[in-house]
Amino acid sequence: MTRPITAGVDGTEESLAGLAWAAREAVRRGRPLRVVHAWRFQTHEGIDAGDAATQGQRVRDAMGESVRRITERHPDLAVTTDVLEGDAVQTLAGAAADAEMLVLGSRGHGRIIGFLVGSVGQQVIVDAKRPVVFVRSGDRASGEVAGREIVVGQQGDPEDSAAALDFAFETAAARGATVRAVRAWTLPPMFVYSPEVLRQVDEAGGLEQYEQKALAAALAPFRERHPHVRVVEHVEMGSAGQVLLSVAGTAQLMVVGRRARRTAVGTRIGSVAHGVLHHADCPVAVVPPA
Repeated sequence: MTRPITAGVDGTEESLAGLAWAAREAVRRGRPLRVVHAWRFQTHEGIDAGDAATQGQRVRDAMGESVRRITERHPDLAVTTDVLEGDAVQTLAGAAADAEMLVLGSRGHGRIIGFLVGSVGQQVIVDAKRPVVFVRSGDRASGEVAGREIVVGQQGDPEDSAAALDFAFETAAARGATVRAVRAWTLPPMFVYSPEVLRQVDEAGGLEQYEQKALAAALAPFRERHPHVRVVEHVEMGSAGQVLLSVAGTAQLMVVGRRARRTAVGTRIGSVAHGVLHHADCPVAVVPPA
């Protein structure tokens, strides 16, 4: 079965930007597009909002108009639509399960503030078993021109970032883009407090060479699988979030892995993904582990 690229829409400007992005990506990858609206019947005191059938029809009519614009722009694209009644998080996470990726819109306010990812979006990231891409309101295809890179974060052992690297290389291959693979590193605390250890490190040529080897090892299978994709290896000392954001200006898409964890006060998606989602000014893909 060919997995579709699925876009979650709700009629807002940001979700329509996500739908447009999803349609372009579906065309590039030769995949169908599925458009999903998660809807729940609601009543309002003092307002005649109509019964469930009426509300559902309004949703379908609005969604049909949005899809019509997409099919006019991409007449050969296979598009299906679903209005699914139920909780937004559960519905969208369920829709992602059978998709190549789930694309959602996210309100953006410029380079400083970046994205505003609401509670639904954050929970979908945690629950989705497939990559989730967030597209800012006002995103334009002009950001996908040649010269702008697919930036992907790599950390830990090769298997730790394998899913994110796979997504980045597949996307770059479909677009004819360059992959910039970023590995950030910091000195272990024991090195900071031991001048003797630091001296030995300096004599050995520093630690960055080992980080470069680790990045090269993680990239090797993907370079072999995609020999035509140009790769830039970027190793830099600093926090992963800061280093990734420092190169966001060259990116048409930022790809990060997901490290979600549940706590007593709610679910957390990891500091790197959280920082990139809130401050990058390009679309961001959050990829769960394989």
